[in-house]
Amino acid sequence: MQVPFHKPYITDDEIRAVTDQLRDGWLTAGTRSVEFESAFAGYIGCSHAVSVNSATAALHLSLAAIGLREGDEVLLPAMTFVATAEVVRYFGAWPVFVDIERDTHLMNAEKIMGAITDRTRAVIPVHYAGQPCDLDAICGIAGERGIHVVEDAAHSLPAWYRGRMVGTVGDITCFSFYATKTVTTGEGGMICTDNGDWAGRMRILRTHGIDRDAWTRRNSPRFWQYDVSEVGYKYNTTDIASAIGIEQLRKAELMREMRKRIALRYTDAFRGIGGLDVYTVRSDRESAWHLYPLRLDLDALTIGRDRFIEEMEKRGIGVSVHFIPLYEFSYYKKLGYDGAGCPDCSWVFERTLSLPIFPSMRDDEIDYVIGSVLDIAKIHAQ
Repeated sequence: MQVPFHKPYITDDEIRAVTDQLRDGWLTAGTRSVEFESAFAGYIGCSHAVSVNSATAALHLSLAAIGLREGDEVLLPAMTFVATAEVVRYFGAWPVFVDIERDTHLMNAEKIMGAITDRTRAVIPVHYAGQPCDLDAICGIAGERGIHVVEDAAHSLPAWYRGRMVGTVGDITCFSFYATKTVTTGEGGMICTDNGDWAGRMRILRTHGIDRDAWTRRNSPRFWQYDVSEVGYKYNTTDIASAIGIEQLRKAELMREMRKRIALRYTDAFRGIGGLDVYTVRSDRESAWHLYPLRLDLDALTIGRDRFIEEMEKRGIGVSVHFIPLYEFSYYKKLGYDGAGCPDCSWVFERTLSLPIFPSMRDDEIDYVIGSVLDIAKIHAQ
């Protein structure tokens, strides 16, 4: 049997929406994008939702909105996708790597205070695998020090922290609609905030700094006229992507429940098994289950994480690793970064792999993954 690591959940609704938009003739950002933003803001419960073409763009514009400058520092977990740190470098600012919790793989809120300096401008908590960070603790520390909280919620749509939906807690929240995400538009992102000034500036920055987008100008007497108030970027989404997003958003909680069912099957099967260590979700949080991380107890196995992955691949099962610690990359090593301050991050990376989890995963596929993991753990037990 072959089990892919991921498969998007696309139905006739999305296909019909794209076909209708193609027939409409307006393909770039227009009324459908505005409709998607409105629906998204209503779903999350925020005042403003700004659509963009990636979560990387969302993070970049968010840092621009809060006024990040050269030489500033931004706290973020050492284990995250590279985009979280690289957007900080766009400004000539410096990412400061904070260690993670071993059981949740989330930024350790207790380590934040010691990382703050007089140059710290923001903190970016990353909701790893779909589980929200300890936002009350992080926002409390940030609020006391006048630091902005920009949430990297690329994994966590939808997710809840102490009954509050992710997207309503920090100053700004950035979501991803990349192909592997629960809600996907192929590529895309959304920024949520209650700050109207920030939202307005991000809307201008996402389209070259132009004060009126093409759709707005289309029906104006002087449609060709616009002003550029500052240098911007090409970060807008399209109506084709938004048409997909509208349909996907309607299924967000259904797809999350389908993912959760798989995650619970995995956890029930692996808990208490020698060589395996199940991922922890705190009782006051609801994960989006974008990923299912499985840690290995290396003291109980004769093989390491990489060999375990090879054995899974031999059985036709797609697996992955999330993520290589940022300080392991040559770019950051050249800047002087190392993992000395992040021992738990190194510990987690050494022994963690991600198992397949996607909404349309069949029971026989789930059974095959579970059986394969258990078999490999048994064969290579100490």
